[in-house]
Amino acid sequence: MPILSQQNLERHLWQAADILRGTVDAADYKQYIFGLLFYKRLCDVWDEEYEQLLAETGDREEAADPDEHRFHIPMEHRWEAVRRQSTQIGQRLNNALNAIEDANLRLRGVFGDVDFANQDRFSDALLEKMLAHFEKHRLRNADVPADMLGDAYLYLIKMFAEGAGKKGGEFYTPRQIVRLMVEIVEPRPGMSIYDPTCGSGGMLLEAVQYLKDRGEDARTLSLYGQEKNFATWGIAEINLFLHNVDDAFIAKGDTILSPKRYDPKMREFVEGIGAYDRVLANPPFSEKVWGYEVWQNGDPFGRDTYGCPPKGYGDLAFVQHMLANVKDDGMLAVVVPHGVLFRGGAEGRIREAMLAADVIEAVVGLAPNLFYGAGIPAAILVCRRAKSAERRGKVLIVNGDATFQSGKAQNFLTDDHVRMLAEAVHGFTNIKKLARVVSVEEIAANNHNLNISRYVQTGADAGAVDVAAEVAKLQDLMVKRNEAEAVMFGHLKRLGYVG
Repeated sequence: MPILSQQNLERHLWQAADILRGTVDAADYKQYIFGLLFYKRLCDVWDEEYEQLLAETGDREEAADPDEHRFHIPMEHRWEAVRRQSTQIGQRLNNALNAIEDANLRLRGVFGDVDFANQDRFSDALLEKMLAHFEKHRLRNADVPADMLGDAYLYLIKMFAEGAGKKGGEFYTPRQIVRLMVEIVEPRPGMSIYDPTCGSGGMLLEAVQYLKDRGEDARTLSLYGQEKNFATWGIAEINLFLHNVDDAFIAKGDTILSPKRYDPKMREFVEGIGAYDRVLANPPFSEKVWGYEVWQNGDPFGRDTYGCPPKGYGDLAFVQHMLANVKDDGMLAVVVPHGVLFRGGAEGRIREAMLAADVIEAVVGLAPNLFYGAGIPAAILVCRRAKSAERRGKVLIVNGDATFQSGKAQNFLTDDHVRMLAEAVHGFTNIKKLARVVSVEEIAANNHNLNISRYVQTGADAGAVDVAAEVAKLQDLMVKRNEAEAVMFGHLKRLGYVG
């Protein structure tokens, strides 16, 4: 079989998606492609390991021993066994994926709820075409090293995110933004890294890559995360396994209502708060249903240190969750919409309390149209529970609204942009038209408003920041209008004017 280049591998995998396009909903077919890719990789690597062991020992039974393999693939459910079938291929695939999950505790649930046996979607002819396409190339380690296949998987995630529009942002953050966040928090060997809304696992993997790029031992990192969407959790698990990261722990569930931490003694997740060296996240922007009904009576896990966010905006619930999970000498970076920086009401009071506690170290404004499905600009909030002496009572404001490269569908950051913004945060000094160190007293005098353009003006795309502010104000007014309508209809119902 021909040796694949990175580009050819990516093209080969994307062509598999083309086979399903039009037959399966665009929002769903990524799960099937990812599932088949992982299944093929597992089977090919098992064969590779078996042949190597057989050559070394000459003992077929020992070479097939499950303890000698990274993952156990039952003989009757290996790729070649499924390929011998010409009918009911979908059911055989379902049986194989279920059997692999049952045989490997670490893989439980990783294939999600894909159903290849649904013949309205998957005829035997279509599945035959799909399987034939996948076996054009072997996916053994010798043919496709883990980093190469992992990068191809990230390429697929990116392509699916681009096609999903707004929903793409639910499971994928553009890699350069992730890289910027990792560069800002500077993980070191031996540290614990946590992403409470981990999507497809990109931030955890970028922390691994950051250490590799520095020639440091990434295997010493402890990786943790949580993901609410079950299908996305499976994507993250496959992403980590394809990158040869076996010891990351990703919990399933709602981070705000049911936070999980991994208990190494019990070897399972339990409800509660952890303690991590670095926390990174891109939570859902302005989540409307986030857990207000619980938090308004006091968060059961004590994360509402600075107050309860408003009903229609969950952003600062995620930020406070992250602050509760970072060690005293730790650091966090989180993506937030601009409205978090200047909206009043409950968010204004939380912002005031956070500034008074001096936990906000930097605010990095990003250019507009960098995220999938969100054209307005966002910002990275950088926090520490304990700042260094020279940074106490100060916040670095970085305005990156002019720092981007225009693209066809959306803007993006180059490596130089990432380096410049990260160095600005590390330098913590004034840079003309880019960064300014602002005292907490000055921010308090501005009614605790952290709107970036108030402190640093670049002269570029100023209108985009104003648009963001106006959109946030409009959203705030809409929430208040809806609340007022609910009260009014309640009164009318009691008076008998409505049923």
